Amino acid sequence: MVGLRKAQKEMTRNLLLDKGLELFNAQGYSSTTVDDIAGAVGTTRTTFYLHFPSKGDLVRSLVETVDEMLTSIDKPSLTEVIASNDRELIKVFINNKFDQWPDIKPYITAAHQAAAVEPDIQVTIDQWFDHAIDDIEAGLNQTNRFDPKSRRVRCALAFGELEFLSRRWMRLGWTVDRDTALETMVDSWCHLLTQP
Repeated sequence: MVGLRKAQKEMTRNLLLDKGLELFNAQGYSSTTVDDIAGAVGTTRTTFYLHFPSKGDLVRSLVETVDEMLTSIDKPSLTEVIASNDRELIKVFINNKFDQWPDIKPYITAAHQAAAVEPDIQVTIDQWFDHAIDDIEAGLNQTNRFDPKSRRVRCALAFGELEFLSRRWMRLGWTVDRDTALETMVDSWCHLLTQP
């Protein structure tokens, strides 16, 4: 019986996440209420609060989900890609991120909508980005490339380019040729992060 209750609880939590994401993208974060999310699942506000202390906590769980989506396919890891000093591995990594954009768009859109009205969500996003920058920097540290004082900024610039292009794509689609964007970003990452 305990196993069944646990499975039902997990199913309800996942339904709340799915419906929350769907509603945030359909009507916006600010316009979506806890009652809207609970109602879309066929449950109550009380049940919502058993799973998430607030609407913002649901968004934080969505950020965790999108992070897992993004990093679960990274073989080798981002740190290993950067440590390799290999242009082709960097190109494969960036191309894989481009491929993931359609799947992560609803999550990223909801997170940024939430961050616009809830500063603690922006802190969550900033921490998420800092973790990615840490992974890039770890690759440089492993190989002792570049002056240690410049490593962090190099990593922030490289990640910032990818983040900017992804957000632009999410709003406008490909306004430049994808292959050209890929080659240009690879050139930039190699300039910032690799050495001959």
